[in-house]
Amino acid sequence: MKTLRVELDERSYPIYIGSGLLGRAELVAPHIRGRQVLVVTNETVAPLYLEKFNAGLDGYQVDSLVLPDGEAYKTLDTLNSVFDRLLERRFDRRCTLVALGGGVIGDLTGFAAACYQRGVPFIQVPTTLLSQVDSSVGGKTGVNHPLGKNMIGAFHQPRCVIADTDTLNTLDDRQLRAGLAEVIKYGIINDPEFFQWLETYLDRLLAREPEALAWAIERSCRDKAAIVAEDETEAGTRALLNLGHTFGHAIETGMGYGTWLHGEAVATGMLLAAQLSERLGWIGHEDTRRIEQLLHRAGLPVQAPGELDSHRFLELMAVDKKVQDGQLRLVLLKGIGRSVVTAEAAAADITAALEAHRIA
Repeated sequence: MKTLRVELDERSYPIYIGSGLLGRAELVAPHIRGRQVLVVTNETVAPLYLEKFNAGLDGYQVDSLVLPDGEAYKTLDTLNSVFDRLLERRFDRRCTLVALGGGVIGDLTGFAAACYQRGVPFIQVPTTLLSQVDSSVGGKTGVNHPLGKNMIGAFHQPRCVIADTDTLNTLDDRQLRAGLAEVIKYGIINDPEFFQWLETYLDRLLAREPEALAWAIERSCRDKAAIVAEDETEAGTRALLNLGHTFGHAIETGMGYGTWLHGEAVATGMLLAAQLSERLGWIGHEDTRRIEQLLHRAGLPVQAPGELDSHRFLELMAVDKKVQDGQLRLVLLKGIGRSVVTAEAAAADITAALEAHRIA
């Protein structure tokens, strides 16, 4: 087992990464404040891992809530069902919530914890590659709105993150590839050595070799933890973690939540960001080609959906958390491993990049 730390003063917490971590009481107990624990999961994960995780909670008052699976359920209505359970079972402000599942469960459970009685502890137990390398770390929580993804939420750090790599054995190939998009992202934004490692060893990740997966998860979490420690609430450098996300969120919203997986939309968004950066003269074609080739090898989409024309794309991108005073700010590239947040891209350049990588 590897243990990393997200350094945030009194809100610092460990990330445990390894095999066979579910059900290990010694990892969970130090991070539970009271006796009441609500484990929130979904109908896909519950039959696989709920009983195993709960075995490590002997002696606590444990309740479980099994939600429908999918991005379409990351809503205020579903959030309210968590509050209903907490209130019906009379959970007090010393209770602890546990998010057992992927990014949707983690985001939604964390937001519930941030709001319930003005904030209670929660623990992240991510079971997908995407959630293990990205959404479980950093304290971003929230739900979607029909007009924009993740526009309602709060920063609320977990007490710990338990990433059991064994859970990836039951992950379907599409979900694994979606998670690889976020892994690749770290190499592109600020870790060129990692990007080069991924170019060399991507096939091992696709083959689910345990050592390669564990190393990629650890490297991704280290990269993210360092950025979060520097900028917890995205006042500056943390925005770099959103490479591809403004384009990607537009795809997810425009196509309907769940039609494209988050990682699939981000993959296309990262290539669009690279294409736009090339148009601005900030990177050469070789960098764009390397990014496209790695995403393609990972089995990820590299073209935006033809159903969304450029006008609709720009309209959706305008509903983004990085918009300031009506000005769209994007994460673009000065090279592989060198990213910047900028408002310099004109609408005409964005449109040209979209048209160059949109399904006809």
